[in-house]
Amino acid sequence: MQREWFEKDYYATLGVTQRSTDKEITKAYRKLARQFHPDTNPNNASAEDRFKEISAAYDVLGNDERRKEYDEVRRLGPSAYGAPDSNGSGSFRFDVGDMAGSGMGDLFGQMFGGRGGQRRGGPQRGADLEASLTLDFTDAVHGLTTTLHLTSETQCSTCLGSGSRPGTSPQRCSQCDGRGMVDDNQGVFAFSSPCPRCKGRGVMIEFPCATCSGSGVEMRAREVNVRIPAGVDDGQRIRLKGRGAPGRGSGSHGDLFVVCRVNPHPRFSREGAHLTIRLPITFSEAALGADIEIPTLGGSPVTLRLKPGTQSGSRHRVKGKGITTKKSHGDLIVTVDVVVPNKLTADQKSAVEQMAKSLSQSPRENLTNDANRS
Repeated sequence: MQREWFEKDYYATLGVTQRSTDKEITKAYRKLARQFHPDTNPNNASAEDRFKEISAAYDVLGNDERRKEYDEVRRLGPSAYGAPDSNGSGSFRFDVGDMAGSGMGDLFGQMFGGRGGQRRGGPQRGADLEASLTLDFTDAVHGLTTTLHLTSETQCSTCLGSGSRPGTSPQRCSQCDGRGMVDDNQGVFAFSSPCPRCKGRGVMIEFPCATCSGSGVEMRAREVNVRIPAGVDDGQRIRLKGRGAPGRGSGSHGDLFVVCRVNPHPRFSREGAHLTIRLPITFSEAALGADIEIPTLGGSPVTLRLKPGTQSGSRHRVKGKGITTKKSHGDLIVTVDVVVPNKLTADQKSAVEQMAKSLSQSPRENLTNDANRS
């Protein structure tokens, strides 16, 4: 339980509601992450702080178990720190372990036996892990399956996570009878704290595994296959459920979050699901119109028909040649750049001069008229 959960509305941080689906929460996170990512906002401390807030909110709401726990804590409010005892005695039961990290655990521990600051025993979910994956622009657009090489905590290969030497098994703690917690009545208050004998695990390991020293986990290199969906964006996080660190005491595995870093392409960029490219053309092609062959990303070239009088900076759409995902089909947006030659031959110069004389209307005529009227 975290005190900050009472104070911070993670749903508001992501611009969603408690009724929002997992997909809606993920969509909102990705949109905000792109907007406030440090790579998009260099040397912007405010954007960096906002990105951290967004990431912290998604770390909770993007995980099913954490979201349920967060919702329950928010529903209970401050009463989550103390509730009437179920024995009907009118006393209040406080779990000192659950108050660790809030400051209250240390306070009550000093008042009643120095037990503050410990976490509740029993099964504990494994930690979430994060890995960075660098992708080529083309792979990010089309998607791929690749292998991550990680070195992290994994289930001990010798004891298979039990912590005990092969041929032996953990024994139930006699002091807490396997609960991992012991109770201490202090008049009107009843306190629960981690068992001092088994350290909250509920079991005793008499013969520790030589490989993991009884922890049940070991650091080991491992490979994780990950499917990168088509259209993944720079900074986007992909969650692999249950591929994080192993839990303790038969707890579930954490999740693995893969952060995608997309290298830029020398020709193409992207605007959401659309690909963009800048197309240089000659003055004559712009003036007279032309059929021009343009490249596509990983496919055959297509022909773009330019109308006579095409202006520099104008944008033209090629349908269906952008990023294709299960949900959308983007287009290729072509921005035209009219290239003016640096040098002209005598004949070319003469031809341009003749054309200039034949053009009676100035393109700045309206600019001059508007300035005079103001």
